Amino acid sequence: MILTGREIARAVANQSIVITPYEPANLNPNSYNYRLGPELYETRQRADGSIKHMQVKVEDGRVLLRRRRLYLGHTLERIGSKRFVTSLIGRSSIGRLGLFVQLAADLGHQGAVHRWTLELFPAIDIFLYPGQILGQVSFWCTTGANVPYVGLYGNYDRPMPSKLHQDAWVSPGARTQ
Repeated sequence: MILTGREIARAVANQSIVITPYEPANLNPNSYNYRLGPELYETRQRADGSIKHMQVKVEDGRVLLRRRRLYLGHTLERIGSKRFVTSLIGRSSIGRLGLFVQLAADLGHQGAVHRWTLELFPAIDIFLYPGQILGQVSFWCTTGANVPYVGLYGNYDRPMPSKLHQDAWVSPGARTQ
């Protein structure tokens, strides 16, 4: 079950949800609006296939994201809960401007409290402003035993590139018998 805005406010007040800094005006009927943090990186592929992350400079209080490029940013707020599961999405008003937010990793883990890395993919050139509302988080009740999160990303408060190369995952074609 999803928490209503009033339940989110109660859970923040009793500290079973962390949203820092918390602004009551950002509360919605079933979610909370998160804002864009100040750090952004453009993700580029090098000629050898490796990935490079270049910091994007904030100029005149804004950043220009170029179309069809991948950027990593972060939420201004630290968000999460040991009791509830967090789900993070972009706002429809931002999507209608041509910016896709969080296409791949929108479901958090119970116990992870951090600034979320945002996956930003503009369909057209677009200016963003650190501190502007980009999306919303909702909180979900779980059924069954709580298992603490021990993954790779739950402790970072800045944009985090992929750590897939550190996972124990092995492609099917690379397995040996």
